[in-house]
Amino acid sequence: MTRTFINCSFTLQYAGFRKAYLDGDSLNLIKTKSIISAFLARIKLMKQNIGRGEFSQFPNLSRTNCHEDDVLTYVQHLNSLYADFKIRFEDVLNMELIGISTNEDLKVQFRNGYQLVWLLKDIPVTYVMLFSKMQY
Repeated sequence: MTRTFINCSFTLQYAGFRKAYLDGDSLNLIKTKSIISAFLARIKLMKQNIGRGEFSQFPNLSRTNCHEDDVLTYVQHLNSLYADFKIRFEDVLNMELIGISTNEDLKVQFRNGYQLVWLLKDIPVTYVMLFSKMQY
């Protein structure tokens, strides 16, 4: 299996993602942000797995004998895809900051101590990107 084929496979995954999830009239901001965040998490997981030589998510790749330089190429491609995706959808991903700063219920919670806000049940789901930055 050639490097070009694998790179095309990653690119096709992105194109398929775009067509399946982002094209259409039924999207709203919250759904779009959720889809984008999930895809970014998936890219990150794929990058970690490929970097460790775990190819279970890629059946075609697992059947080949990958060289270390090929693995580095795949990881670099995923890094580029991740960075491009974050830049392309930066406005949507930053909507969390606006949402959390205008939520009156959370303003009251913040006054009682910001540490407690991150323990609320709906925070990890509603503010995925911010929550991931707050975890230690």
